[in-house]
Amino acid sequence: MYMKQNTYKKILVAMIGVITLLIVALYGVSHYMLDYSLNYPKDERMTAAFWKKRLQNECPWTTSWMDSVYHHHLVKDTFIVMPSGYRAHAIYLYAPQPTLKTAIVVHGYQVRAEGMLHIAYLYNHDMGYNVLLPDLYGHGESEGDHIQMGWKDRWDVMRWSAVANDIFKVKCEERSEKNQSSLGEGKDSIKAETCQVIHGISMGAATTMAVAGEKTPGYVKCFVEDCGYTSVWDEFSAQLKEQFGLPAFPLMNTTSALCQHKYGWSFAEAQQIDQVRKSTKPMLFIHGDKDAFVPYTMLRPLYEAKTKGRKALFVAKGSVHAMAYRDHHEEYTRIVKGFVSEE
Repeated sequence: MYMKQNTYKKILVAMIGVITLLIVALYGVSHYMLDYSLNYPKDERMTAAFWKKRLQNECPWTTSWMDSVYHHHLVKDTFIVMPSGYRAHAIYLYAPQPTLKTAIVVHGYQVRAEGMLHIAYLYNHDMGYNVLLPDLYGHGESEGDHIQMGWKDRWDVMRWSAVANDIFKVKCEERSEKNQSSLGEGKDSIKAETCQVIHGISMGAATTMAVAGEKTPGYVKCFVEDCGYTSVWDEFSAQLKEQFGLPAFPLMNTTSALCQHKYGWSFAEAQQIDQVRKSTKPMLFIHGDKDAFVPYTMLRPLYEAKTKGRKALFVAKGSVHAMAYRDHHEEYTRIVKGFVSEE
């Protein structure tokens, strides 16, 4: 009897030891995965020059415009302090002619404002819009040492939207007054808000959808999401399987809990698809059918989740992740222009 009890004790101790080791190992792997996914120190960020050169290679039709706006110092920098306390950066361009039409263009994962200059070209050069391109938290010249996957970024983009409204509304009023004065007309300026589209690619599209589910001011008219994910949980689960061949459970659960503890949000709560369900303003959905990074299969659930407000769909044939504009820039421009012009 004594020998049996002693054997049971040894087995129990061994089991406790194994479980403890598994917990410690799981915590270590979860910590590694969180840092691997979200840690992004400033000294590892690609420069503005890198992104401008890359876009000129990928979208050569934008080169002369890009050279011109920088040569004539038309690209402006601005910094603001967000309500959360960090210093944030954006670049912006005025439209060639006075207008209240404005695009907020949101970059993706480990990109920066200058990495979206091809979409700025679409709006500024092809459509005559004012454009503002923010650096999200932890990207470009903005403060922050980690990536928020478009979730908490939604509040910052909404703040940038308000800043853009102030910048471009005032400028349009000033230019209108100057034109009226030169014509000998009265000085009643145009007291109107901007008319904004928020357009994001990849994580920027996830940010755009997250914004769409919140109550936005009347000057935000519509949204364009290009290859965004259904949720942070879904995206990381897909990459966990694709890159490491691992199932979601239990690593996603523990890493999400660690993210909640460290950064104040969890993968489970960051549900872009739920934000789309809540959205009421028009939204254009774009996705390349060869996208494996944000799987193309996420497009249909997102599109079907939007049951309120106008919507449209553009499938970029043969395009991999975030390359729909590069591969189909004329069709892309025509579809975006047609969609946003209805507002």
